[in-house]
Amino acid sequence: MKKDTSARFKQSTILPWIELRIANRSSACYQSHSHDEFSFGLIEQGRASYQNRNTSHHIGAGDIVTINPADVHSCNPEAGTWSYTMLFANTEQMGEWQQEVLDASSIRTSMDYSAFRADLERNEVIKSRYQQLFSALLNESTLLEVQSRLYDFLEASLGQCTQTQPMRTPSAALTRVKEKLLDEIAQIHELESLSQEVGMSRYQLLRAFKHQYGLPPHAYLMDEKIKRAKVMLKSGQEIAQVAYELGFTDQAHFQKHFKKRIAVTPKYYQSHFIE
Repeated sequence: MKKDTSARFKQSTILPWIELRIANRSSACYQSHSHDEFSFGLIEQGRASYQNRNTSHHIGAGDIVTINPADVHSCNPEAGTWSYTMLFANTEQMGEWQQEVLDASSIRTSMDYSAFRADLERNEVIKSRYQQLFSALLNESTLLEVQSRLYDFLEASLGQCTQTQPMRTPSAALTRVKEKLLDEIAQIHELESLSQEVGMSRYQLLRAFKHQYGLPPHAYLMDEKIKRAKVMLKSGQEIAQVAYELGFTDQAHFQKHFKKRIAVTPKYYQSHFIE
């Protein structure tokens, strides 16, 4: 194997059982091999020859490869260089998350995990959800967001997007979760504790909350933070203090999310109300 100095690796600090790899204009070639983990990859640039067990593919930008544990495979550039990102996920942990998604469709498996059926995907929904998950892991987003992104990706990859229907969950349970998010707006939340509080699985809560309120919990919480930030900025509070009181990591983190939703910086917004 040719040494690949173009690759970067990162162990997720949010979900430590997932490893990230980023290869930029790599020309490295790999002998056939296998992994103990699940592997998912998105081709960003270039073309490659992809062999998974007894199947061969020619792949290019936008294609998603899925490699199940122990699958012997190789993936090498056809000419020049290529760029890609990859996620490597612990088999046991992935199996637990998969089962929550499958349980929602009354699909049970006796295996520790479910092998993904397709070793190559050209599906825009799966691609988009992979990109959102990778970005959340790479940028160390909140645990609540990363968990939501992972469920979204698994839902699409396991083919559950169109097969499942929103659950009918008592609104009282969802109201409790919503009120907890609003009452503890500056705190760090996770699906585990929120779901335990209302007696639901993490995946059930995610789906039901999104169905009821139009956004998954992490996005709903951020939306509410920005709403409160606007009121606080109008009242003349210091931007740094607003960021602190609403639980942002720092002022830059606050500005990033404020601008995403309001399309201007907090300072510019405030300048129109405070002389």
